Parts: sequence; C-alpha cells; structure tokens
Amino acid sequence: MIYVDADACPVKAEILKVAERHNFPVTFVANSGLRPSRDPMVTNVIVSNGFDAADDWIAERCGPADIVITADVPLAGRCVANGALVTGPTGRVFDDTNIGMATAMRDLGAHLRETGESKGYNAAFSPRDRSQFLETMEKLCRRSKAIIS
Repeated sequence: MIYVDADACPVKAEILKVAERHNFPVTFVANSGLRPSRDPMVTNVIVSNGFDAADDWIAERCGPADIVITADVPLAGRCVANGALVTGPTGRVFDDTNIGMATAMRDLGAHLRETGESKGYNAAFSPRDRSQFLETMEKLCRRSKAIIS
C-alpha cells in the first residue's frame, strides 16, 4: 500500500505512474477535497480539519512494506517507527539512520524562525526534485516487494 499525505503534495501524478507500474494501491489522505480518480487502485480519504488528522490517519494504518510519502517530518518519524518505507516529495528517504537528525533540524529551523533569526524560505520544487522522487519511488517499490516476498 502507498499512503500519501496529499495536502499540497506536488508529486501525485508521479506516485500514480510508479504505483501503476508496480500494481500498488494508493491512498491519498487530505483535509480538503481531492480530485476523484476512476482508477480502482486509488482511494481518496478526506479527514476532519482537526490538527494532524491526516497524519494520525496515516500513522495508525501504515506498517512494514507500506510506502508513505510526506514532507511532514514528525509524521515521517511515526511511520518509520511503524516500519514503513518513507520518502518526501523531493525523494529524500527517511529511515532509522536519519530520522533523528531530520527531526532535530526541523526543530532547529522552527526555533530560528520563532526568534527571527531565519525567514524560513524553502527552495522551489524543481525538475531535479521530481526526477529524484521518481528514482526513489522506484527503489522503495522494489524494497516493498522484497519485504512482502
């Protein structure tokens, strides 16, 4: 199963492309409306507007061999703890070896923004990010299949 933290996810089309190639079902989870899909392998889940409702929904369901796509580092940490294979939309993989540092860097960035030391501008999503994401998704799908076998 592929779970997608779908609010503001810039790689939905790429996820569907790779998922179709590997015959993986996809669940898009969001707080607001999603474009319906005619593909029976795609499910859209709309959760309440409650704080972290989409994150909670995904974290409660993902497990080993599942793939999770999210830019949310705390959600990534919860999913890694459940044994899921996790990547961000830029192709950055989150796992046991780097989730602690990713969390620390996120917290540091939040602190610097709160104190005014940093404006917190993020780099624009680039074609290179999209390409890296596709490569990462392909690798994660293969790893997931190996876990299942």
